[in-house]
Amino acid sequence: MTRTLLSIVGTRPEAIKMAPVVKELRKSKIFDVQLVSTGQHRELLRQTLNSFGLAPDLELGVMQANQSLGGLTANLISALDPVFDELKPDMVIGQGDTTSVMVASLLSFYRRIPFSHVEAGLRTGDIHSPFPEEFNRTVAGRVAALHFAPTQRSVDNLLREGVESSRIHLTGNTVIDALLWMSKRVGAPSITTLPGRRLILVTCHRRENFGKPMQNIFEALKRIITYHPDCEIVFPVHPNPNVRNPVYAKLGNESRIHLVDPLCYEDLVSMMKASYFVMTDSGGIQEEAPSLCKPVLVLRESTERPEAVEAGVAEIVGVDQDKIFERASRLLSDPVYYARVATGANPYGDGLATGRIVSAINSYFQ
Repeated sequence: MTRTLLSIVGTRPEAIKMAPVVKELRKSKIFDVQLVSTGQHRELLRQTLNSFGLAPDLELGVMQANQSLGGLTANLISALDPVFDELKPDMVIGQGDTTSVMVASLLSFYRRIPFSHVEAGLRTGDIHSPFPEEFNRTVAGRVAALHFAPTQRSVDNLLREGVESSRIHLTGNTVIDALLWMSKRVGAPSITTLPGRRLILVTCHRRENFGKPMQNIFEALKRIITYHPDCEIVFPVHPNPNVRNPVYAKLGNESRIHLVDPLCYEDLVSMMKASYFVMTDSGGIQEEAPSLCKPVLVLRESTERPEAVEAGVAEIVGVDQDKIFERASRLLSDPVYYARVATGANPYGDGLATGRIVSAINSYFQ
């Protein structure tokens, strides 16, 4: 008997983390895996899936300019509900904490379809931070039939919330599977800097950082290159106008800050490998960079990924420009400290998470 599995992705990080799972599930003769793109990051998502030799079976294209969270949620429900009705999946699989995942889990609950949550159990304990991701992830966790937890801390979070231990699987994070696979296949970065310059990779796109927090981050970046003339910054700019417009207004004329279009996954991995350290408000890069021995400064007030902070390979610096400048300057000026944090220690997995997830899904149906 063939089982229909519906894998729903909306953003580029979801594509990166779900690609190894979809590819592995499709090797099985008992699963018909349908890959649906909601289109939260439509072009970025298509580009990323292509890096793994994948393409969506169905694209919904729910995004609209300056869309509210309520509007996005309503559009996702309207677009996804008919897909559930037509495909009648035996299981729905979602990853992480996006609005696409939250809606997919909600519709699965309404139709009594088992929902599997990849990267389950991450929590900050503050439903407003990160916003709205903490809420989205908690909703998915309430209805999931299978929880694929990346770390023991994530397992413990789920147990505290009353999830039965038999439904929780400690797998590691599939982003490490994807990173190690891609790292073996990439060459030099497509963006070149002057010889002898140290490269800082920056990403910043979180909704919670829109407005004044983002302006503080930009001011800190200007101070960093002013006081450290041997540095250059590469900043792939998210297409959201709430990011793109202010970043070009503030940093567009800085000669040693390279504002570039979003990088394909191959280029992003190459850029991480070439960087001295990384500054980000992204979740996925907090997990990836330590595996490449790159320290991470987290541009948020809290993180649902505290394991890297506890391991000493990442630090939360928030959005205060003085603190961002100070911590970046220490990495640039103190080689002993830098060597201590650039260790390559990574608590997020061994690159074998995909196999554990597929095995658990097989067992569920057996």
